Amino acid sequence: MKNESTLKDLPQLLCGPLVRHVESDHFYLWLVTKSDHVPQVECSIDETPVDIKQTDRVIAIGKHAYVMLIRVEPAQPLAHNQRIGYDLVWPTENERLSEQHDFLLYSGQTCPQFVYKETIDQLLHGSCRRPHHPADDGLSRADKEIEAHLDRPSKRAGILLHTGDQVYVDDVAGPMLASIHALIEVLKLSDEALPDDQLNQLDDLIQHPNGYYSRQSLLPDTKANEALTEKFFGGVKKPIFTSAHAGNHLITAAEVFAMYLLCWSPTPWRLIKVQQPSQLNQEQQKRFTDEQATVDKFVKTLPQAARAMAHSISYMMFDDHDVTDDWNLSAAWELTAYHHPFSKRIVGNALWGYLIFQGWGNQPEVVTPLMDATARLLEKPLTEQPEEHDQLIEQLLGWEQWQFTLDTQPKILVLDTRTRRWRSERSIRKPSGLMDWESLMEMQHQIMDQEAVILVSPAPIFGVKLIEAIQTVFTALGKPLVVDAENWMAHNGAANTLLNIFSHKRTPQKFTILSGDVHYSFVYDVQLRREKAESSIWQITSSGVKNEFPNTLLEWLDRMNRWLYSPRSPLNWLTKRRRFAVSPRLPTGRDAGERLWNHSGIGWVSFDQDGAPSRIRQLNADGNETEFLKEQ
Repeated sequence: MKNESTLKDLPQLLCGPLVRHVESDHFYLWLVTKSDHVPQVECSIDETPVDIKQTDRVIAIGKHAYVMLIRVEPAQPLAHNQRIGYDLVWPTENERLSEQHDFLLYSGQTCPQFVYKETIDQLLHGSCRRPHHPADDGLSRADKEIEAHLDRPSKRAGILLHTGDQVYVDDVAGPMLASIHALIEVLKLSDEALPDDQLNQLDDLIQHPNGYYSRQSLLPDTKANEALTEKFFGGVKKPIFTSAHAGNHLITAAEVFAMYLLCWSPTPWRLIKVQQPSQLNQEQQKRFTDEQATVDKFVKTLPQAARAMAHSISYMMFDDHDVTDDWNLSAAWELTAYHHPFSKRIVGNALWGYLIFQGWGNQPEVVTPLMDATARLLEKPLTEQPEEHDQLIEQLLGWEQWQFTLDTQPKILVLDTRTRRWRSERSIRKPSGLMDWESLMEMQHQIMDQEAVILVSPAPIFGVKLIEAIQTVFTALGKPLVVDAENWMAHNGAANTLLNIFSHKRTPQKFTILSGDVHYSFVYDVQLRREKAESSIWQITSSGVKNEFPNTLLEWLDRMNRWLYSPRSPLNWLTKRRRFAVSPRLPTGRDAGERLWNHSGIGWVSFDQDGAPSRIRQLNADGNETEFLKEQ
């Protein structure tokens, strides 16, 4: 990777724009620039220019990096299937997005555009975008789909739902980490004072012999809290960070910020030259070289991914890898992680990155208190105010409004299944429920008396029974971390409450559940096992955008699941879902009866006028597509 430009040579725009929350009278544009000069927005509706009112907020995350959220209010309200064009102009620099960033435009276009829809008739959704996975990028596949229907708004997706693991903070390739450090230096991203005796600032991490591929030896464990260790783990030393790939786990806020910039835009890559760190041993040098080819492949398609996001309305919800693997898995995990100042800082920095780069744009007014605190903190160097930094993290970790609702037709509820968990009353080591009773009741209140609703649950609600059974066994053996035992049915209270909500007579007749997390895709048709079975549920899982499950293992799990848990199998009566009849759909292109589809890409769902899915597809990243059909 060669250093092609200096910061002075680059235009103002470093990352974005992303189209974020949209309503009929306004929309938001999120972007990152190299100065605090706010661009003027030019807007058109169906190619006719319209006057706008513009307001903005700017957050400095470094000397040469400014995150902006611009609210645009057109003079006339938006209507269904209208194409909204926008351009960004910096008059003092004589710059225009459509001229300096033509990779964001399709052939013949004069500016980016998105489609506004009052009724959700089509949407894109996907999770798990791991940059150094060898699979192709599903966002570049979404780009091809948008281009194919560019001038036919009725054929375009209304929104793009990012359903978890948009970045992998806990699993970073060596070349990506080196790129992160190079970009931090160029943009002068904010350093911080770390709460650790040996690692005081970022430079200590970069220069440390274990700063690459061996960070697990630097990450905190429970040895620093003897009383807690003795009470809950019998004095056994336990790691806090459980990822099997934690050798390059991101630690500082600057590392997290740079990771987002490098995952979402090709422009920052023009600023850096990646070299192997000098402290790598021979084995690590080879790994670095091998990973470099995969990262180069990822960077090559970033223009298409950036263009897809510039032409779509994006909503985003975190899952564990946006912060760290097994995030809040159990009460024991929380006690150990949040009672250690260093691990709490690491988790908090990742959540802070989510706020600025993802959560801010979902419903900006809701997170205003968090952005106010962010702005105050970043007015001065972080190195001078470690206590204030920790206070912001305390506020982030206690925040209870990450979930959000979109008043579309059908209504969309995007669930937070990470921070408001139902802790096990039997053992603090057992997996927590994905939502606690209070948050489930809030969800029920939101969906009361709706005819149809779309739920976004990062983890599937109706998952693969065999895999859930394996997770139950490992949990019983006290090893839930071995198999990522995070599913809705792992906690009796959360599972029964959720299933009772589905059965309630005032809840919708049509539930569409969109999920990710698992690194394979599948679709279930679900009916209630009761005399008046009026409710229909569709569990639609699309995972991953750039990730896949080990193929041979998945084939065996799929086959055994069909043998053991067929619709007529008595084993179904041993599960919490026995009141529901679950029928898997068949993916086209399967070899021999598979129900689980293992291919990176992006999900596409079409809805009929009643809010029920009418067509369900997986747009494979290699350019093909798979449709999930009912078994005849």
